[in-house]
Amino acid sequence: MVALQRVLHVEDDESIIAIARVALETLGGLTVLSCSNGNDALEQAPAFDPELLLLDVMMPGMDGPTTLVALADVIDLDRIPVVFMTAKTQPADHASYYALGAAAVIVKPFDPLKLGEQLKEIWDKFNADALD
Repeated sequence: MVALQRVLHVEDDESIIAIARVALETLGGLTVLSCSNGNDALEQAPAFDPELLLLDVMMPGMDGPTTLVALADVIDLDRIPVVFMTAKTQPADHASYYALGAAAVIVKPFDPLKLGEQLKEIWDKFNADALD
């Protein structure tokens, strides 16, 4: 199985962007494209060719779920696991993200030391399920 390499991270909070970048690049050995809003993600995603999407749920303008729907027009989401990050902990909220096609939901605050491994596990499971 091919190892995860490229993550598109869409997040409006600069401090979370910085923490996630260190967690994923320095600790996780991944290549990360950070976008501070959905419009930037739409513009940059096709050239970056992400293997996994990490989307904040609550962002001004275009939220995470809306960004996901729009990204489906510019990249092939059938081959890309989608992970939502949210401070919302209600099962009904998480169920709505899974209904949109999310492979996983990570609750904020997240553990930066484990984030890279979490995404790699989600990637591996997504690809193993695709082979079944």
